[in-house]
Amino acid sequence: MKSSVLTCSNLHKHFGKHSVLQGIDFELAPGEITVLLGANGTGKSTLFKLALGLLLPDQGTIEVLGLDPIKQSKNLRQQIGFVPSIPDAYDWMTVKDLFHMLAPQYPTWKKSEADRLCEELKVPIDRRFKQMSRGEGMKAMLVAALAPDPKILLLDEPFGGLDPMAREEVLARIIDEARVGERTLLCSTHDMEVASRIADRVAVLADGKIELQGLVSEILQKEAAQPADLQAVLAGGER
Repeated sequence: MKSSVLTCSNLHKHFGKHSVLQGIDFELAPGEITVLLGANGTGKSTLFKLALGLLLPDQGTIEVLGLDPIKQSKNLRQQIGFVPSIPDAYDWMTVKDLFHMLAPQYPTWKKSEADRLCEELKVPIDRRFKQMSRGEGMKAMLVAALAPDPKILLLDEPFGGLDPMAREEVLARIIDEARVGERTLLCSTHDMEVASRIADRVAVLADGKIELQGLVSEILQKEAAQPADLQAVLAGGER
């Protein structure tokens, strides 16, 4: 693998007595799309929050773009685009309000890019988030993540709850934008079909650990040989 843009080494995170991540060893290569597969509740969102510096590891280390997410959080967040599983803007905000708030925080923010993406994705910039469909809200979040031209794009279950048309629009845009330059993308999902369409590499998270990782072609071959095993992991219980 090429030099890593994200490295986890023996990464642990627990909440009280509940252990969510139990010794994660994981790397992202630059310019690749990696899909993090796992059932709901297996710690995918926790890993994203650790990468963003929103949580402190209990053991082990995580480094993103050569930076410590806690000690160098401001510098790091200016280089990461993040799309949460649920739009996290205030209900009263319009998309225009959101962009007005975010733009000063990102020196590389490109208004022309935000305008272009909003037009192409038909994002209603003057509508309040509380009046939007789930698909419109997620497309707005995607535009906000891409406007600063981030080096790494993190997407936490971006397809959940979307109608088929919105899902296809978001998928197509993610594929297009990930291929721009050397942008690295990590997308979490429990949907193997999504992984087969967009991933260069796949990592399977289960029982607090990366149980399986490799090129998407390798993982698909293993699924074909033992489909019940992988489906059992992806349908695993809540953690």
